[in-house]
Amino acid sequence: MASIEKRIRNGRVRWYMRYRDPAGLQRTKTFDRKVDADRFLTSIESAKLTGSYIDPAAARLTVGAWAQRWLDSQTHLKPSTRERYAGILRKHVIPRWGTTQLANVSHSAVQTWISEVSAARSAATTRKVHRVLSLILAMAVKDDRLVRNPAAGISLPRVNSAERMYLSHQQVHELANACGAQRLVVLFLAYTGVRFGEMAALRVGRLDLVRQRATIAESVTVVRGVQTWGTPKGHERREVPIPRFLIDDLAPHVAGRKPEDLVFTGPRGGALRSQGFQRLILTEAAKSVGLNGMHPHALRHTAASLAIASGANVKVVQQMLGHKSATMTLDLYGHLFPDQLDQVAEHLDADARAAVYPLCTRAEIAPAANEPEMQKIPCRARDFQG
Repeated sequence: MASIEKRIRNGRVRWYMRYRDPAGLQRTKTFDRKVDADRFLTSIESAKLTGSYIDPAAARLTVGAWAQRWLDSQTHLKPSTRERYAGILRKHVIPRWGTTQLANVSHSAVQTWISEVSAARSAATTRKVHRVLSLILAMAVKDDRLVRNPAAGISLPRVNSAERMYLSHQQVHELANACGAQRLVVLFLAYTGVRFGEMAALRVGRLDLVRQRATIAESVTVVRGVQTWGTPKGHERREVPIPRFLIDDLAPHVAGRKPEDLVFTGPRGGALRSQGFQRLILTEAAKSVGLNGMHPHALRHTAASLAIASGANVKVVQQMLGHKSATMTLDLYGHLFPDQLDQVAEHLDADARAAVYPLCTRAEIAPAANEPEMQKIPCRARDFQG
């Protein structure tokens, strides 16, 4: 049974509140005013009844200490993603919230902080910073340290999508030729849509030149200056198609190599690095053919646009790019798919007419000689006129 007891020590009045938590353990809390003790007791009893009770001691852990526990628990993340989260913690979260107790993180304080971050950083960066703090606090909710996530429902800046670069077939080949020894790298990226790290990690044994396929099962990224090998984004392997003309170039390129050898290599024989490729080769080559601001990822966008222009449907493009869902593909490239509304209407009309013709007799199909020209159609097919 909860109780509030008045005590006087050295002429000072204190109010001692005793209660039992849902586990039956006795707890004690001291207040300077009885009204505060009454309010706390009411909140405790209400939380016990609704099942939302949180041990006050559990929420006294600092955000900094809890953030480290959260990061240590993210063993499923790819090394590059984990390092990106760690960087956000070091630069943004810990300086502001590191010494703050979980219980003292309020929704309004988070909103004010996000507004400050937004004023100094891009909208995309701001949203990433908020996501990390929100994930940290969400785990505190699951661990019964917080009743609710104070970072939920925060107003975030809108990200304005940057204009993507889509190259034509002619531009792709001009760029590839300008890249000299790395010509095949440009062609492979622009016609398969794989990510740069997936291309850099591709091994000869995963090329099937007969079936015109490449199996994407590995990726390499640079984490703190060190090349780190792992699975592709999404941790799923996939097959991508390779055009015949590119097969003709790849065959002599990999001839005599071992299955475990890399298909594409850097100047020193190791895996290609995206930043080095862009800085030393792609940027200057792109300028020479009139393509300023070129980034390797633009070749992935180009692959999507060329595939769509060739008639590929959204599911094929999704598999080719390795997107988690067709919705993601449509969000990125939906505007490139042709407007086929008129074509759909024509096909429906043709199918409907074809379904009606078999229902007509020979007499019904032959109209009278004096019947208007527009009425000289088989029986029920007249329903489709006008």
